[in-house]
Amino acid sequence: MNVATLLKAKGRAVATSPSTASLHEVSVALAEKRIGAMVIVDARNSVIGIVSERDIVRAIASNGPEVLLRQVSEIMTRDVTICGLDRTIEELMGMMTKGRFRHLPVVEDGNLVGIISIGDVVKHHIAEVQMEVSAMREYLATG
Repeated sequence: MNVATLLKAKGRAVATSPSTASLHEVSVALAEKRIGAMVIVDARNSVIGIVSERDIVRAIASNGPEVLLRQVSEIMTRDVTICGLDRTIEELMGMMTKGRFRHLPVVEDGNLVGIISIGDVVKHHIAEVQMEVSAMREYLATG
């Protein structure tokens, strides 16, 4: 399975924010949407950064709660790993494991078209394993 197929099943909605938003505004949006990361985009919907809950916690731990008044551009990860629609789930697992991140923006022709989380990958992987187990059980039962 590839990213395009996964996005077709889960949808292409992505929570985004401009880089001028405050860290507090982004934190509130993350809590309201019950998500773990916000993609930071420019006026052309191009990915320029990403901010995760972990990033926010680290910023508060290092700088105190007043950091929430700063622009998200001050703490966002600027070197964002992205993927295309043709990547496989196995490739995503490798990228996420190696890079130690949980959210991967999907970009096509320079524009943000979706996001894949580690939860999406795990959910798909579990479903795939369950199908294999069912197929094996059926095969063994029918001889």
